[in-house]
Amino acid sequence: MGASGEVPKCNHNKKGIMSLPSPLLNASGRPASILIVATRQIGDVLLATPLLRSLRRAYPAAAIDVLVYANKGSMLEGNPDCNEIITVAEHPNRREYGVLLKRIFRRYDLAVSTQANDRGHIYAFLAAPQRVGLMPDLRRQSIWKRWSCRVWALLDNVDTHTVVQNLRLAEQMGISRHFELVPPSNPQAKVLIASVLPSPLPSRLVVVHPFPMWRYKRWTEAGWRALIARLHQQGYFVIITGGSDTPEREFCDSLADGERTASISGRLPLSALPALFAKAALFVGPDTSITHLAAACGVPTLAIYGPSNPVKWGPWPVACNADPSPWEMQIQPWQRHGNVLLVQASAPAELGSCVPCREEGCDRHKGSTSRCLEELPVATVIAAACELLQSSTEGACSENCS
Repeated sequence: MGASGEVPKCNHNKKGIMSLPSPLLNASGRPASILIVATRQIGDVLLATPLLRSLRRAYPAAAIDVLVYANKGSMLEGNPDCNEIITVAEHPNRREYGVLLKRIFRRYDLAVSTQANDRGHIYAFLAAPQRVGLMPDLRRQSIWKRWSCRVWALLDNVDTHTVVQNLRLAEQMGISRHFELVPPSNPQAKVLIASVLPSPLPSRLVVVHPFPMWRYKRWTEAGWRALIARLHQQGYFVIITGGSDTPEREFCDSLADGERTASISGRLPLSALPALFAKAALFVGPDTSITHLAAACGVPTLAIYGPSNPVKWGPWPVACNADPSPWEMQIQPWQRHGNVLLVQASAPAELGSCVPCREEGCDRHKGSTSRCLEELPVATVIAAACELLQSSTEGACSENCS
């Protein structure tokens, strides 16, 4: 309420964003404590770091914590903008809810939810008397969320990049937007890398991350083998990264069948990867959090996309300040911005122009295949890799690479 006790009038613009007159919080407008709710996958946590940085720059003296799902906080390790990482199970039981409630209940001046779902807004409501958040829509079912937030922005899942979407909240709060993603860091990274790879590292390195979490985002094993073979021909040592789950580790290890390839799947913490990427001439990966991380680290990054919407989920290039997105829906054979080149698989002829369909594979579930990726030509990916290597100061491809 304003000083007179009247409720300020809300203003709506054409983007569905509602704003209230300043100051947002109190007479000083400077919260002493802030909680950011980023309870999604690990890549989403990275894409929330520009909002975290914007809040840190606006409120340098504030204690800013981030609430994430368990096992997703590693993306914030060493982040200078975050005071504390708070974790909660993705599907908490009663005891876990109680522990979280005791930890966050009214402990903050302001809660900012990067999630439009019910749980994200409930966490924000429990944490702070002042709240900012994304709205899923303007339907009646969402009225309680709009009532709960002092300011909010309408979620756009098609035409607005996730980085920009999160920064709409900063914009609504009246603070400057900072677009840079902040990778994690590990002071022991060099020691950890030396424990799993030859030391010193070969001078010509390419990092390949072939195994996304979901089947519908995967390129073919034959494609990865052909790409690695071509990189060997060009004199590169290939490091294969991956997680510790058995199927992923076994797949990555199976690709490391030569002297100039090493699989470190499951053997290096995520926070050490930026130090490894700093040594690489190229990173190649599918639509996965590690591809987003590589792009944020500045390494030349080749992203292989199929049904995913690049406008919303394309890797964010270093030094990009684009709004609403640096990416378009589909450009053949690829599109490039800064250090990122994105290859979008094309649809089979009989299916028409269905790419990107923005669905979970051809069978509409995470375990299904995507024909566009299954039929993505190896030659296209190799040519894209050469395009990046030719412009890299670390090395170049020969003419017969394309």
